Amino acid sequence: MRTDTVEYGIKSGSAHTLKSACIVVGVHEGRKLTSSAQAIDEASGGQVAQILKRGDLEGKCGQTLLLPGLAGVAAERVLLVGMGSARDLDLKGWKKAHAEAVGALAERGAGDAAFCLLEAAPRGMDQAEALRLAVLAIDERDYRFDQFKRDKDSKRVLKRVNFVAGRKEARELEDALRAAEAIAGGMRLTKDLANMPANVCTPSYLADEARRLSSLYSTVHTEVLDQSAMEQLGMGSLLAVARGSVHPPRFIVLEYRQGPEGAKPAVLVGKGVTFDSGGISLKPGERMDEMKYDMSGAAAVLGVVAACAEMKLPVNLVGIIPSVENMPSGHALKPGDIVTSMSGQTIEVLNTDAEGRLILCDALTYAERYKPDAVVDMATLTGACVVALARFPSGLFGNHRPLVQALLKAGDKSGDRAWEMPLWDDYQDLLKSNF
Repeated sequence: MRTDTVEYGIKSGSAHTLKSACIVVGVHEGRKLTSSAQAIDEASGGQVAQILKRGDLEGKCGQTLLLPGLAGVAAERVLLVGMGSARDLDLKGWKKAHAEAVGALAERGAGDAAFCLLEAAPRGMDQAEALRLAVLAIDERDYRFDQFKRDKDSKRVLKRVNFVAGRKEARELEDALRAAEAIAGGMRLTKDLANMPANVCTPSYLADEARRLSSLYSTVHTEVLDQSAMEQLGMGSLLAVARGSVHPPRFIVLEYRQGPEGAKPAVLVGKGVTFDSGGISLKPGERMDEMKYDMSGAAAVLGVVAACAEMKLPVNLVGIIPSVENMPSGHALKPGDIVTSMSGQTIEVLNTDAEGRLILCDALTYAERYKPDAVVDMATLTGACVVALARFPSGLFGNHRPLVQALLKAGDKSGDRAWEMPLWDDYQDLLKSNF
């Protein structure tokens, strides 16, 4: 996993006196300067205003303009970033402004930068939330997966970002920054695991990653069940999917218990199909390489557990990852086979490419032993969801209104939106089998 990630800090001081490779300030539509941009303009004898009058930057959200060596300014460069209308700036625009700023810094090779944008946060968004979203936007723009490249880009562009705030606010924002870094780290772990090639990221590899979290955090306990243990538990549905692969299945359980003793945990279940060929119901060859991402739910569980442990959240959390590889072979599950799940229900398999629900049903049955307060199942279950919703939101199915509303609200607040899908009784008839 990457170690050369951006470092973050908080500074206080006037924009024109801060020493940095680049100072980043905002400009609203109509070429209206934020207070930090105004301070730099005054220190430079009005150079910023003069340059803007030429029409090089209007202040539209995401526009950038680099000004090197302004007189009276301590920073080597000044980057003007369009923030759009101050009245209409929202979460999406806030993240876009930071992402475009990082892109501009990358092109110019600035090793560090001081961002003076918190003063221009969207209306109704507190400083802590604005800081968290800024860190995530910067980290997402900076992310790359190149560990298998022989000739890496040796020019490490952005090494450190400092957010500029008042002295009092700077102290208050330290906790928010640490939390943001933890969340960003969990997201990087999730992306790294999802991007791993399937010949590396096998079920055993995911199990080793879970054990690695236990070695990093004493608050995380990991248990890995092998095929024999799953057979004893009667996980016939999961094991049927795994039959076609030479890579043995793994059932991974992570426990993080830092909440009140005896309090019911939240359980996260993540689909961990490290490669999904479709099995005997083979997928088309085009874009089959992307089926390495069929363990993204499992990667998300590991990322969430890592972030919780890093933040030392006072919660009880259990992560469950059923992990298999779905491959065709003489031993593989066949269309028409009938398997028995851990719950004792028999399942007729008409399409072996519908393997996700077969491994998740056993995982959800296993989760019942924790008597959870809530269960959230994350899975790359079907491309039909993308057909229905396009690539922007996740499809959300839920049977508990308060939890559904909480997840929808969290998605809107973070920019990782979800859309509720129906779970009508009419669909039950579609599950009936002649056998």
